Amino acid sequence: MHIPGALGMKGEVPELTVRVYHDLDVLRTLVPAWDELLSVYPTATMFCSWEWLSSWWRAFGGARQLLVLAFYDRSPNNQGKLIGLAPLSVERHRIAGPACLRKIRLMGDGSGDSDNLDMPVRPGWEKQFAVALHRYLSDQKSLWDFCELNTLPADSPGAESLRRYLQTQRWHVLQYQRVASAIALPDNWEGYLRQLSSEDQKNLSRYARRLEKRYQTRIYRCTQESELAAVLEALFQLHQERWQAAGEAGSFASEERRRFYYDLSRLLLARSSLELWALELNGRIAAVQYAFRYGKTVFQLQEGFDPERSSDRVGFVLRGHVMKQLIEEGVRKYDFLAVEPGYKARWSAQVGHYVNCHFARPLTLGSGYLSAVHNARAGKEWLRGNVPESIWNLLHRVNVGVRGKSSREVEPKIAEPEASSPQTAQSNPIKQAEGGKIAVDVDKQSR
Repeated sequence: MHIPGALGMKGEVPELTVRVYHDLDVLRTLVPAWDELLSVYPTATMFCSWEWLSSWWRAFGGARQLLVLAFYDRSPNNQGKLIGLAPLSVERHRIAGPACLRKIRLMGDGSGDSDNLDMPVRPGWEKQFAVALHRYLSDQKSLWDFCELNTLPADSPGAESLRRYLQTQRWHVLQYQRVASAIALPDNWEGYLRQLSSEDQKNLSRYARRLEKRYQTRIYRCTQESELAAVLEALFQLHQERWQAAGEAGSFASEERRRFYYDLSRLLLARSSLELWALELNGRIAAVQYAFRYGKTVFQLQEGFDPERSSDRVGFVLRGHVMKQLIEEGVRKYDFLAVEPGYKARWSAQVGHYVNCHFARPLTLGSGYLSAVHNARAGKEWLRGNVPESIWNLLHRVNVGVRGKSSREVEPKIAEPEASSPQTAQSNPIKQAEGGKIAVDVDKQSR
């Protein structure tokens, strides 16, 4: 499809062509150009890579329809160059009884496993990308009713340009904040230790020495595919034991999620991006941390530890060891993703946020639905601030029980002694969105 330039943007808008992908195997042919685009995109992460999104789709795609839009430059100097990518999907969204609307969301969204989802755009082409995507969505009215772009980086160039352009076209746009947390790492271990409390500084070495005296201790990173199954199965088991002890199903009760982690791990291992660490005591794995590296950032996804070894602080010792190794290897950010800092603040985690951008064409069923959801959110936020905490917690537990859990349940009330259990995530301060809409995300989840 040819997308001409549009009025309303400053300066000349070069013509873009859009190519639509509905099949994952066909999409694979785009990988070389996709990787090249990510190499120049300033906020690129593994979450908008082929490795992450293809693994996720094979596990969770289900009844969704793939809708990946690739935008190309048609000018003589750059003809055929990939300018931007909108990895989307379409699904039916039940609103009441049998009534459904068609929802567009980012590929990778919907299972609770993905953060930092994005639409990579070549620097300097953000306005053209926004115009082209708007034109495609306008032309395909029968395909969708509303769109939810969730867990976008707060500084996503493509998403911000799209939001601004949609508002100039008088589309119904709402923006929400979703809490996140990460640690900015210094260039040496001693500098990092100074960010911790004096007690934690002492405990890192004290508990590591105690483990070595009590057990034959081994800490290692999974670097061979032959090691993968044993470490992943240990992660699944330890994580499940922790949740089931709290009366919850647990993330890895899902066969789809286990398959996703296996497929993803093989791809990440092949490109030396997997940060899967294990701590063994007397030959048995007692703690696992699952993360991956992109550039100088490590993203923490899941972890598990043996509840029977909680007094040995195996999770605490493992994280300290991993953090020291990563700093020595030049990692400068350790990202906990979409969770409140909670007990992670003791590791010097600072609060940040993602952006959820929801929109629809004006005066449509989708627009009306987004307004209704927004008003419900505002009412929920009012309740949170005005009813006693005990009543709010009761209502929350009832709601969670009715809806079920995603992969990022509220942490169970079980934790190693060095860290209290993370609290149910609270909403970020209300943010004023352009166009007079005020929005706040009150449905937070944490690992």
